[in-house]
Amino acid sequence: MKFRAKIADAACLNHFTRVSSMVAKLAKTCTVRISPRQLNFILADKVASGGVSMWCELEQENFFSEFQMEGVSAENNEIYLELTSENLSRALKTAQNARALKIKLTNKHFPCLTVSIELLSVSSSSRVVTHDIPIKVIPRKLWKDLQEPVVPDSDVSIYLPVLKTVKSVVERMKNISNHLIVEANLNGDLNLKIESELVCVTTHFKDLGNPPSASADASHGRDPEQMAEVHVDIRKLLQFLAGQQSTPTKAVCRIVGDKVLHLDVLHEDVSLQYFIPALS
Repeated sequence: MKFRAKIADAACLNHFTRVSSMVAKLAKTCTVRISPRQLNFILADKVASGGVSMWCELEQENFFSEFQMEGVSAENNEIYLELTSENLSRALKTAQNARALKIKLTNKHFPCLTVSIELLSVSSSSRVVTHDIPIKVIPRKLWKDLQEPVVPDSDVSIYLPVLKTVKSVVERMKNISNHLIVEANLNGDLNLKIESELVCVTTHFKDLGNPPSASADASHGRDPEQMAEVHVDIRKLLQFLAGQQSTPTKAVCRIVGDKVLHLDVLHEDVSLQYFIPALS
């Protein structure tokens, strides 16, 4: 089992640092899946038992100038590692203005992901800062629990408004209730609603548009005005929103009634899927 990779482009390095920072805000520990073409950050808490799950995917060729890996075997050419997300994010934050970054799988009394950062010094000579991040290699028999989530058919899918706006609305609502009702229809309407014994507060977003897949929902005879709704833990949605540091290229919300809120976000060439279970 071997892995080594290098990022030499400053824009790619900054983008990769932003991705790791986002992952650290979404998951305390995560699984890193390394395959010949992709790198994935995975959180696989069981939605059925109330945990959120995450699948973040990036194509290695969009980031790395060098990328070599050998998986556990020829037929299972993948590597699965578990690490503390913050450790990786903290290491990469020291790579701002770096000349290059190298990552490799090492064994220093314990398995590590070693991050080496080549920094320019004032005298234009370079110095290397090295971080050894402890990891746990995940055995083959546990891989089945770490596969890309199967996305259930949604009742309604809708484009999200500016996420910073949603975050400020949800932050204020959190002071009143721990539960949030997310409602949407095929006419581009989205409502965020909280209800308590004393008050009911609703924020309406209009004309957001529905992705092309939503027209299939309409063709199944769903009334475009009919709202689909899901009740979720407001803190879990806030955690997702806090992780979105930059404006995404695309952000879609899919409601699978009484089951799950599926958030699908594209940051340039990095896709993030985030699943928040419905409250019973």
